Amino acid sequence: MTSPIILAVDTSDFDTARAWIDATRESIDIYKLGLEFYLTFGSQGIEAIAKESGASIFLDLKLHDIPNTVKKAAGVVDHLHPRFLTVHATGGAAIVAAAVEAVTQTSITAVTVLTSLSDDDLNQLGYSSGSLETATNLARVATDAGATSIVCSPYEIEAIRAVVPSTVEIITPGVRPSDESVTDDQVRTMTPAQAIALGANYLVIGRPITSRWSQGAAAMASRAAQIVDSIKG
Repeated sequence: MTSPIILAVDTSDFDTARAWIDATRESIDIYKLGLEFYLTFGSQGIEAIAKESGASIFLDLKLHDIPNTVKKAAGVVDHLHPRFLTVHATGGAAIVAAAVEAVTQTSITAVTVLTSLSDDDLNQLGYSSGSLETATNLARVATDAGATSIVCSPYEIEAIRAVVPSTVEIITPGVRPSDESVTDDQVRTMTPAQAIALGANYLVIGRPITSRWSQGAAAMASRAAQIVDSIKG
């Protein structure tokens, strides 16, 4: 059974990224590599991580541009065959469809409303609706355009699950173990067990696990296993 955790490997140090993956492979199958890593090491770095570790990759590039540019960008990384590739749903149906057309084995993953944004933030940006309605509408548009996975906060899971096909996978950042005191830029959070109970397929978790690296690989491995066990109940 695939682990419900996607570890956010938020580092620009290749050896650290590799060590984090090695330390948690018994509990985690999919690893998120984002702009920081990609801009440092490029496609070759992503490919090396995947081949050396045997892990699946969540390539978090959050593509957002005109459809032709998004299509070409998605095509550039298609040879890497990441498990997921993110595209901003706010770019509209055309860019989602363009990304879908460009890949062969990858699930195009539509990012709805960033978990760092509150309803007040959306209002200041000119959105007429709050995060719940906005994320739900974006998820509907994106899946109609061919996206097969969605990124949303835990608070939008139920509403989105009700309007997208049952085969669509929901990926949820903004989850924090109940015993975790990490503070960061995410404002709409929930515990891992709560998010899974509401219908999330995967949870993106970073610092609650990677912060244990300072205590050694064994401590990091133990923390990852502990969080997986807490989800299983």
